[in-house]
Parts: sequence; C-alpha cells; structure tokens
Amino acid sequence: MLTEEAFTYQKCNICPRGCGVDRHSSAGFCKAGTFPVLARAALHYWEEPCISGSRGSGALFFSGCNLRCVYCQNAEISRKPAGREVSSGRLCELFYELKEKGANNINLVTADIWLPTVAEAISRAKEEGFELPFILNTSAYITVESLKKLEGLIDIYLPDLKYLRSEDAGRYSLAADYPEAAGHAIDEMVRQQPDCHFRDTKEGPMMTRGVLLRHLLLPGKLIAAKQIVKYLHERYGDHIYISLLDQYTPPEGLSGFPELLKRPTGREYKSLTDYAAALGITKAYVQSPEAAVSDYIPAFDGSGL
Repeated sequence: MLTEEAFTYQKCNICPRGCGVDRHSSAGFCKAGTFPVLARAALHYWEEPCISGSRGSGALFFSGCNLRCVYCQNAEISRKPAGREVSSGRLCELFYELKEKGANNINLVTADIWLPTVAEAISRAKEEGFELPFILNTSAYITVESLKKLEGLIDIYLPDLKYLRSEDAGRYSLAADYPEAAGHAIDEMVRQQPDCHFRDTKEGPMMTRGVLLRHLLLPGKLIAAKQIVKYLHERYGDHIYISLLDQYTPPEGLSGFPELLKRPTGREYKSLTDYAAALGITKAYVQSPEAAVSDYIPAFDGSGL
C-alpha cells in the first residue's frame, strides 16, 4: 500500500526542517537514527471520548521529536531517545498485542520522525487484514510529501495546531515556519480524510475515519487561541472535529519564559469555548479543569514492549 517512491531515512526530509542527512550514519535536528524508539505500548484512557472510549486507545508512545517546545509535557521522552528500539516487524506485532488487550484503535503518539518504519508496519498489517483504525497523533510539523506517502494507511489524523504566529512558534518551539508548514500538512490530512465517520458501540460513538484537531490553550494566549479557532472553522467548517485543551501545566525547570509559569485561568478557557460556540462550532470537545494534572501523563517505563 506504500506509494511507488521510496519512503526512507536517506536524505531525510520527513519534516520541514529538511536536514537532508542519511540517518543510517548521521543525525539531523531530531538526532534520530533509523530504528524507532518506543517508551510505552499500552491502553490509554485519556484521549477524547471517541478515541479512548471505556476500553482505551492502543497507544504507542514514540521517543524523539522534531520540535523543541519549551513547555513540552512529555519532555522525558521527546528530548532524548528514551525507551527501546523496535523494528517494523516488532511494531506490527505490537498492533496485534494491543488489539488482543481490547484497544479501540492503534494510536501512534508522536511518531512523526519515524514515519518510514511506521508506514511499513501499517502497510503489512493492513495487507494481513488488520481492521482497527490507525491514528497519527502528531504535532503536524510534517511535509505534505511525507503525508502523501501515508495515504490509505492512516484512518484518523489527530494533529495539533499550536500557533498561527511565527513569532510564537519560533520562541516556544524553535520552528518559526510551523504555522505555514502545519497549515499545509493539515490541508493534506483533510484532503485524505475529508469527513469524520463513527461507529456506534456500547462505549458511545467511536471515530473510524476523519480529522480531530487539537489546540492547547497556553497562558496569556487567549487572543491567539481564538484566532486559531476562527481560522479552523472558516477553513474546514464541520468537516473536522476540534478539541480545545485546558491541560497545560508549567513543567519543572522552565526558565526564561515567565509568561508560561502559570496555568491559563478558568475565565480564559471559558472565554475560548464560548467564542467557539458563538462561531457556530458544534463538533468540538472541551475539557474540565481536572485535566491539568500529571496523572494524565503515563509512566514511560517501557510497559508493553
């Protein structure tokens, strides 16, 4: 099911940084090699209801990242290759093991820099008749060319849209081109999955195809968040679901960014959700304040590997 053009780690241009290195022998910005590093493979219960349900999402947490978000909630694994290297064959086996545990889907969490191996594993599973939906849980900092190689493999795209201002993207994630790159990437995701589809279950409606886009409200960034919501509604309308996250928690050791050393206020988040409703957005998820606790971050202890 892969496209004819090779999808490899040679002259790596998976993401917009375009390092162009051969990852078999050199390292680019993300410092990644050619074997994906996994920190956890287990049922995960804290995604949106249409993803986790009550049985859980089969989450595979990948280490490494091509962004450097100063507020990263998973810095333990995003800043270094923490975990265990796996082959595409072992990755495919993990899909089946999570299915046996009752997973509603296979949730590839921050797999962005490992897409060639991920695509190979998914292609093999689908050719064998594997039926659970595959989710790419992503920062959206991926090239359109890379996403096109995933067409027919990814059933649900679960991207972030972190910023529309290049100043914020450069300051907080060392990627001033993020707004433009992510915009193009999300356009491609919606092209591949133009509408959301669900199946009715005892757990409620579970998503089987589509795009569910997330935005995390940062402290002091209410106006920027409203601009993002407006942009998404005007560009995609009811073709996507939007998830407005209120789970930001200042990470330990954060310095040099005093504006991020607090949580968004309840009033800010309510203003954002009220604004979304006033725009006429109905296909959306919101969070309660209880979501901003460390309990929602799993232990990256190699479980399930």
